[in-house]
Amino acid sequence: MVGGALGCAVAEAGFEVCLLEAREPQRSWPPDEVDLRVSALTRASQHILENLQVWPGMAKRRVSPYTDMRVWDAGGSGRIHFSAAEIGEPDLGHIVENRVIQLALWERLESLPNVTLRYPARVSELQPGDEPAVVLQDGDRLTAKLVVAADGRDSRMRGMANIGTWGWDYDQHAIVATVRPALSHRHTAWQRFMKTGPLALLPIDDGRCSIVWSTSPLQAEALMSLDDAAFCRALTQASEAVLGAIRETGPRGVFPLRLGHAETYICSGLALVGDAAHAIHPLAGQGVNLGFLDAVTLAETVIAAHEAGRRIGSIATLRRYERTRKGPNMAMLGAMDAFKRVFSNEVLPLKLVRNLGLNLADRSGFFKQHLVRRAMGLGGDLPRLAK
Repeated sequence: MVGGALGCAVAEAGFEVCLLEAREPQRSWPPDEVDLRVSALTRASQHILENLQVWPGMAKRRVSPYTDMRVWDAGGSGRIHFSAAEIGEPDLGHIVENRVIQLALWERLESLPNVTLRYPARVSELQPGDEPAVVLQDGDRLTAKLVVAADGRDSRMRGMANIGTWGWDYDQHAIVATVRPALSHRHTAWQRFMKTGPLALLPIDDGRCSIVWSTSPLQAEALMSLDDAAFCRALTQASEAVLGAIRETGPRGVFPLRLGHAETYICSGLALVGDAAHAIHPLAGQGVNLGFLDAVTLAETVIAAHEAGRRIGSIATLRRYERTRKGPNMAMLGAMDAFKRVFSNEVLPLKLVRNLGLNLADRSGFFKQHLVRRAMGLGGDLPRLAK
């Protein structure tokens, strides 16, 4: 998704772009089927995708707006309610299947005459420098002014550039699935913080919910081994039946959670974007939103350098991108790591403080409105394409 957005942004500015992908995206699927992986897109990400002329391709398939968010602590009485109406917005964001975003980006890239899509393609060697190049497994050697690695949390390109990372594995795995509750989700995202990790129920516009259930590896293994009926009962209990009984579930997937951050986002002729640069806990759904901001910030940096006659792959040019994005990304990684640790801690004084904090924030008025606007990407120093 992040690489596709970057490709669209620089191609629309007139650059020649070659996108290397392992496979063509899925072109169609049954209308009643929901992708296992979804993203909670902020308003800033929506603006980016609208400005890149990608949003219409998503909207004709399925985007699910949510107007409210309710968060509560399983270890006490603390809770907070965010509402779009309180800040004069039609919604807080959209829950969108990853494959919907990927296909809409792909179709936009296909429509741009200066974009070459190569698939299946796999890089076997990276040659960074003033005239960077990649060697593909089929033997082709491609040269460019700039190579961008958007190949995910376990980026092979990052490793080829000898860029190290720091971070740690969380003691949590995330289970994802699509479920149907007995009661209406009311276009509300629900999140319960438990000792073993947060449970999120994200609204889909047909009445179902996409869940992200972060829990201990041992419990995740046990939950994955349950039959559907038993899993629905366990989920009903974990959610405190906030949407009534969970009546049915689709296929389940599980993946380990980790925090990671690249030591640098750049070297001569190469830049990292998205999960290749940073991996974050999914509790606030910020991962792909940070990646989209990386993409358009890098695009605007490269476009400005080109217009000024500077080399787009030089360290001097790429350092501007890194300086702009590294601080905000690290701040978000730190905030989500702190949330994870605070809300999974059962020390009594900390439980009391966090419950008091949630309740005070819920009654704070201006502070709460400021918090939700920032989370939506409606404040701060944003790149042009995010406005």
